[in-house]
Amino acid sequence: MSARLNIFGNATASAALKHFVAAGQVIAKSPLPAATQELVKIRASQINGCGFCTDMHTKEATAAGESAVRLNLVAAWREATVFTDAERAALELTEEATRIADAAGGVPDEVWARAAKHYDEEQLGALVSLIALINAFNRANVIVQQPAGNYRPGQFA
Repeated sequence: MSARLNIFGNATASAALKHFVAAGQVIAKSPLPAATQELVKIRASQINGCGFCTDMHTKEATAAGESAVRLNLVAAWREATVFTDAERAALELTEEATRIADAAGGVPDEVWARAAKHYDEEQLGALVSLIALINAFNRANVIVQQPAGNYRPGQFA
């Protein structure tokens, strides 16, 4: 299987992706916990059906020491007891923001309030930015049908 378009070799797509990566580096250095960042990236990627990003971020999370139990339960986080209340709020915000077109009013105030209860302004800024960014990455990869399964942790570092 190969991608419809080599976004890494295409001058325009590659130049745009460099800006996505730079934005990701800013978020990675933010005060939003690294584990939360990976959980958010995994959940949005699952919802969007992005195999490439799901593969990448589960492998990055594993390399960073995340447990297999938690990774295996990301899709079922509502029923899982292995996530903190803060992580659950971030995952809920991720779901609502990723599925924004499914709700007439956008992200409900209650969902925002639960996230704001656990994260300060800087962390919320990082969380919102991260959710937007991973959704952009997911969409690009799904559009071009980027193959999944061969990612190696640190490959794009």
